[in-house]
Amino acid sequence: MFRAVFLFVVVFGGILGTALVLHPDTPLPDHWNPTRPLEVRAPITPLTDWKLSRTAGDPQACIAALQDHAQVVSASPISSENPNCGNENAVTIAGVGQASLTLQTACASALRLAMWEQHSLQPAARSNLETTVTAILDQGSYNCRPIRSSSGNSTRWSTHATADAIDVRGFRMANGDSVILLRDWDGAEAKAAFLRAVHAGSCRWFKTTLGPDYNALHADHFHLQSRGWGTCR
Repeated sequence: MFRAVFLFVVVFGGILGTALVLHPDTPLPDHWNPTRPLEVRAPITPLTDWKLSRTAGDPQACIAALQDHAQVVSASPISSENPNCGNENAVTIAGVGQASLTLQTACASALRLAMWEQHSLQPAARSNLETTVTAILDQGSYNCRPIRSSSGNSTRWSTHATADAIDVRGFRMANGDSVILLRDWDGAEAKAAFLRAVHAGSCRWFKTTLGPDYNALHADHFHLQSRGWGTCR
């Protein structure tokens, strides 16, 4: 008897849950609904990471998710005679959220940059500097080259070779000031705190983040990578 009641509850709950998710007039907010696409501006929920990974891996869904939060257009594929280099799903960005930048990169990198700007970068600027970021100062994305190390070039290829990484050297602020990693990482308390907050935030949205504490090669920039295994250094 108990088993029959249990099975009935499970089946009924599954039917009710499916109806709640799929019904066109569902009261479930989109950011809590697994059938709804990722929205960059939506509040963070336990579904956000899953939606982000799914969207970043789908070129059409990636572009669609960026439309409301970035000045972005599809770009011609980045091609190279080197089989280790290039990207079929490149985009050109003129800005994300409130921050301008001009960059060609992989759509997945652009999407993660947009999530970082919305949920980490601007909140850190308001909290630590009482202003907002108006420009992200980048050092590019695509570069057909091996990984650089303190002992020279590696035998492995950099994620820059496929535009799956973006290097950021600093920020311009709405109050006319700037924050530069090489100058401010160990500089004035408020700017240093801001940079550490945005570094921590980048680890939330990118698969790999490397900064000044990693090695001397990254003293002047954040390496923000859309592929990896959760490295945060």
